[in-house]
Amino acid sequence: MATRPETVALITETLPGTVARAMFGEYALYLDGRVIALICDDSLFLRNLPEAAAILAGATLARPYPGARPHLLADSWLDDAETLRSAARALAGALPPPEPRRKRGKPARAPSGGKAP
Repeated sequence: MATRPETVALITETLPGTVARAMFGEYALYLDGRVIALICDDSLFLRNLPEAAAILAGATLARPYPGARPHLLADSWLDDAETLRSAARALAGALPPPEPRRKRGKPARAPSGGKAP
């Protein structure tokens, strides 16, 4: 079952500053350029880090898709927006900053006018 656009809209409205990007038929949720959660099968899965687990005490661990690492299933916190925002901010603060993207350019050319070594 794919995630409905209404679910993604609800989650991004609940977590201001987040951006959802479609990936492999589901969504990755970004905050400050860091992936903090996945939205799969109409459910919100936050990354399982101690910073978020402490805020979402008692959260169930579940896999967003087969073979994935366990994440914190955060659906029950969608009604408690402030707690969910705190967990999202804690995750964004705990994760390393994203690496700058390389610019695509022309490949390096060999110097002209000489013999190759």
